[in-house]
Amino acid sequence: MRDRTIDALRAVAIVGVVLGHWLVSAVVVGDDGAWHGASPLTGRPTLAPATWFLQTLALFFFAAGFASARRHTTRSRSANRWKPLIALAVVGVPAMGLLTLTGAPDSTRHVILSLVTHPMWFLLVYLALSALAPLLRRVGLRGVPPLVALIVLSDIWRHLAPAGRLTVPATLIGWSVPFLLGIVLADGRLPRRAGAVLLPGGLVTGTLLVTVAGYPPSAVGVPGDGWSNLAPPSLFTLALGAAQIGVFLLVRPHLGRWLERPLIGAPVAALNRHALTVFCWHQTALLLVTSAGAVAGTLPGLLDTPTGDWPLHRLLWIPVFAVALAVLCAAFPGSAVRRSSESIVVGQGDSAWGTGQSASSARASSDSPSDGRSPCGAPGPASS
Repeated sequence: MRDRTIDALRAVAIVGVVLGHWLVSAVVVGDDGAWHGASPLTGRPTLAPATWFLQTLALFFFAAGFASARRHTTRSRSANRWKPLIALAVVGVPAMGLLTLTGAPDSTRHVILSLVTHPMWFLLVYLALSALAPLLRRVGLRGVPPLVALIVLSDIWRHLAPAGRLTVPATLIGWSVPFLLGIVLADGRLPRRAGAVLLPGGLVTGTLLVTVAGYPPSAVGVPGDGWSNLAPPSLFTLALGAAQIGVFLLVRPHLGRWLERPLIGAPVAALNRHALTVFCWHQTALLLVTSAGAVAGTLPGLLDTPTGDWPLHRLLWIPVFAVALAVLCAAFPGSAVRRSSESIVVGQGDSAWGTGQSASSARASSDSPSDGRSPCGAPGPASS
């Protein structure tokens, strides 16, 4: 039986990532007509609390860890779930070549390439953690304190010197914490009462890190800050992830009942089936709308400097981005996960991206959830 609460968690995570990118990815047109990247968060700490809700990568990796403990996919299914990424490359590489041939400014090409490819780092981390999943599963909960301690050491080192060579290993270590907690949940060793520890513990730790230790309050990188909580993940990021996971554990029983309602369960299932497609194309949707809007000039919230009321203006563009994304997903559907009988096999399910199913084993109790899907339909190959 599929665990719908993990579906819902994955859906929340991908919505957070998509909205977060759309709200902070400002494209500004310079006097020379070239595009430049900017952020509405620069110099505006009052917007930082919004990032605590929209930075949901810990939930992605948590769902991915859960899926890794339940998943057993065939070679063909493994290949199929990467179709959205392949489609993006088939379209994107020639498009970048065309921009070069037509003499597009370097900054314009840099902005486009960065917006489309930067989110894909998640896939590399997901693959690495998936390869390490058997080891992490053997380690279990006792592996969490050493991993957190290594992030503390990473943060200390970053205060003494640039992150440099520590960025890659610290990124892998940091995201392995929620990934490991997801594995532990799948193995039935993370009870609901753990949420009563993770939620307040994460909130208190995060508050102390910002108010006492001087960590930046934004959960994402802000140009000019000189320190990012996300690249690599800092102790603040782990604290935020702990609080988010704590909320999930506490509401999970109620969430399961809510998802039985078609008006809630159907959209969650649909988003899970197309999660990787949504993740791959969401920034392209933003760029297409931005390009079309450029014909009309510098429209508020689209191509102007992200100051003043820009965040409010950008909110008005979200439905337009969503329509463009829906069109792209229809044009490049990739490989949607289907509820076919072939997926109802003990231990089999989709990757962290999708909505695969797994059946309870004969020896498992009939009411124990079994999720065979992957983490996110967004950043990691878990669900596509």
